[in-house]
Amino acid sequence: MGQPPEYPVKLGSMLYTLVDPNRGHEVEYNRWYERDHFYAGCMIGPWLFAGSRWVATRPLKDLRLPKDETNSMADPWDAGSYVAIYWIHADHFSDHFDWAGEQVQWLYANNRGFAERTHRHTALYDHVETAYRDDDPVPVELALDHGYAGQVSVAFDRAEGVSAEELAAWVRTEGVPPLLEGSPIAMGSSWSAIPRDHNTSNSPMPLGTPPGGPERTLQLFFLESDPRDVWDRFVDYAARIDASGLATVGFVAPFLKTVVGTDTYTDQLW
Repeated sequence: MGQPPEYPVKLGSMLYTLVDPNRGHEVEYNRWYERDHFYAGCMIGPWLFAGSRWVATRPLKDLRLPKDETNSMADPWDAGSYVAIYWIHADHFSDHFDWAGEQVQWLYANNRGFAERTHRHTALYDHVETAYRDDDPVPVELALDHGYAGQVSVAFDRAEGVSAEELAAWVRTEGVPPLLEGSPIAMGSSWSAIPRDHNTSNSPMPLGTPPGGPERTLQLFFLESDPRDVWDRFVDYAARIDASGLATVGFVAPFLKTVVGTDTYTDQLW
């Protein structure tokens, strides 16, 4: 496992938005988001340099962990069909989200919103670090543009009395390496939650479950295959986190890359 060479473009923070279209509006929602909101609400904004969309079909939702009220990001546990992920350049968080807070209000005021949807978990996160499988890897800055087939989101909360450094060291040396080694899982990035501020609090719609406190870590794993091909690895990873006593797993969810420009998967959500 290695680290990519240093370049000036640096990932700093992320918008992670997990949403369900209301039943009967799947195609309409997919087209609105992909053909309007993805660009008008995010991509044209300053210092946001990459974005991608992922989908959880019903068979993928059925793999999620945990499958009860202890799920920390989806309420209920199988809520959330589409997740959109956006990268914001390091040191330019406010430059983008000051714009985004005004832009979303403008879009809704000009009939560019979409009422037939429910946010399940929309939150902002700071990039902490990324672990790579390869010695010369695709850097995380390019992950959303690389064309990975799958993505798995994992969230866990640090146990009381455990330091952030202690948990991060375990994840770095014992947790993630067995997950990546010899697998189609190319990388795993770790993120810390950003508290909601005046911009996110003034959103025109409820944003779903809260981002979590300083004890929360969200990880995004990017895969060269369908997540189902290696799902046993993620089940084992979640079990090892819980067994460590350092943290409790609250969300493990697989997604496929959407097929941009099509309505593929819109009939497979429920």
